[in-house]
Amino acid sequence: MRTGEIQRLTVARISDYGLYLQDEEGVEVLLPNRFTKLDMKEGDEVEVFVYHDSEDRLVASTEKPLIKVGEVAALKVVDKSIHGAFLDWGLSGKHLFLPNRNQQGGVVAGQLTVVYMYVDDRTGRCVATNKIKPFIYNEEPLVVAVGDEVDVLVASEMSIGYRVVIDNRHWGMIYKNQLFRPIHVGDRCRGWVRKITEDMRIDVSLQQQGLAEVESSVVRLEKMLKDGGGKLPLNDHSDPQDVARLTGMSKKVFKRALGMLLKQGKVRQTDAGIECIKR
Repeated sequence: MRTGEIQRLTVARISDYGLYLQDEEGVEVLLPNRFTKLDMKEGDEVEVFVYHDSEDRLVASTEKPLIKVGEVAALKVVDKSIHGAFLDWGLSGKHLFLPNRNQQGGVVAGQLTVVYMYVDDRTGRCVATNKIKPFIYNEEPLVVAVGDEVDVLVASEMSIGYRVVIDNRHWGMIYKNQLFRPIHVGDRCRGWVRKITEDMRIDVSLQQQGLAEVESSVVRLEKMLKDGGGKLPLNDHSDPQDVARLTGMSKKVFKRALGMLLKQGKVRQTDAGIECIKR
């Protein structure tokens, strides 16, 4: 029975309080009535998240948490006490505890805070920490390679860019001069590994590289034209800042995508921008 993880368990028996689920070793956990369905029966497999409730009992839930053990996420601070803060982790009636000893720089109620979740060795409960450096590292073997599509969480802002957590495992950097749409601390987005240096620094881009980038940009440009009634107030001569603001692309990528659409005979350029060619 793994606390803080999503797992598939088998319905072992039915009670007035809900369904008792068990793992392969026969350990049981209660799935309360509010999470059950009328057609659930003994022998069924159910996908649940297992955690400790407010009375320190191990329980299961069919709700999907915003964070699991071994992951990093930006969670909203919903309350504070003399012992620590409580975070919304997506489960009704239960908040994730962030002890004072695990806080870094202080947290503010109503705001997001970036945390890592682990299981406390002493209590067995899920606990959050702002001190994520011991859990995120860039040492061999890396689990990513240049060109890989990765999950990115924006952890902090620096003068040259944003420090990000890649796939809950490694540190990466997105440089501001390579950004063509706004991002903020706490954002989770899709990225691509652009470069890995000899000292294991990982540069990340929010755009694909090469032909794949152009092909995805063509799709995005066509959607923008469709949403704009077949017109877009941009062309080859548009200011790069206007292109980035309206499309989230660099001027170079925009021109390559536009060139492909022109070659395919799908659009034409005018002084006012580009427009679809009706067939």
